[in-house]
Amino acid sequence: MTSNPADLTSADYLDGAREMHVAGRLYLAHLLAEEAAQRTTDPATARSIRAQFPPPTRKD
Repeated sequence: MTSNPADLTSADYLDGAREMHVAGRLYLAHLLAEEAAQRTTDPATARSIRAQFPPPTRKD
């Protein structure tokens, strides 16, 4: 793992999103997935990433 966030790839962020999803940290998973989608050059792939990690619904 790199210590420089600028060196992280879309795959790194997507891996983190998956880990956070498993841990039940859905909002953090969504944020990491959004970063992965933004770093992806293919629009279809970005849409797929966003569909897998939608924003969690707020429960107050």
